[in-house]
Amino acid sequence: MPTNSNYFHLHLVSDSTGETLITVARAVAAQYANVTAVEHVYPLVRSQKQLDRVLDEIEESPGIVLFTLLEKDLVGRLEDKCKEINVPSLSIIGPVMQLFEAYLGAATTGRVGAQHVLNAEYFRRIDALNYTMMHDDGQHVEGLEEADVVLVGVSRTSKTPTSIYLANRGIRTANVPLVPGIPLPHQLETLKKPLVVSLHATPERLIQVRQNRLLSMGDHDNDTYIDKQAVADEVAFARRLSAKFNWALLDVTRRSIEETAAAVIKLYADRQRARPSE
Repeated sequence: MPTNSNYFHLHLVSDSTGETLITVARAVAAQYANVTAVEHVYPLVRSQKQLDRVLDEIEESPGIVLFTLLEKDLVGRLEDKCKEINVPSLSIIGPVMQLFEAYLGAATTGRVGAQHVLNAEYFRRIDALNYTMMHDDGQHVEGLEEADVVLVGVSRTSKTPTSIYLANRGIRTANVPLVPGIPLPHQLETLKKPLVVSLHATPERLIQVRQNRLLSMGDHDNDTYIDKQAVADEVAFARRLSAKFNWALLDVTRRSIEETAAAVIKLYADRQRARPSE
């Protein structure tokens, strides 16, 4: 059922949180710049009654249906309804599960939301998030040695959001601002365990981001913050420190938070592989 409109309905049906569906769907939808997906997200669909509401909405606003359901009765009913009203549907995890079953020679356990169980990995992520929130923006520098990763950089290089993203991946992350004229915390100069990554961007990009920040705050008097020469001096200052302490350099000029975090994770993984077991 092709559409000539500039939007389409996208129904995401999950028996868990729906995070997997949303990530996959948005990654694909982003490839279509001229059409917008109107998302309908249905998490925690685990009963026929809950599915009834979903089917009514799909029929009312036909479009693409993606789902991650494990209960076979729910899957069968959803697929039958989609065929009846002539809308495309696809199980996001079904083909992957079939591949696993064929390779491992064993059926799945069929546990709904199995990836969200309260196991050691879950509590590791919570610990990382707590640590990261406590060590944001140069706070509690006495605990930097306990970090897995320390991000440094001048203002508006996305240190905080990148730190939080990494924490959600279980990586204890601190971040420290680099400000000309303000001495570095001595703890930062002597770190042994953590990977220190210096985030930097072009002066032009920093000025653009900072201007938007000032506008959102209604601040029209902070000229030094967006002065071209002052910003260029900040960038040069950060680069000199990176060279002095042999910090890893990462250009975030054209990177999203997710791309920056992925690059940091790769640097961290490479470093872990290169280090002898402790």
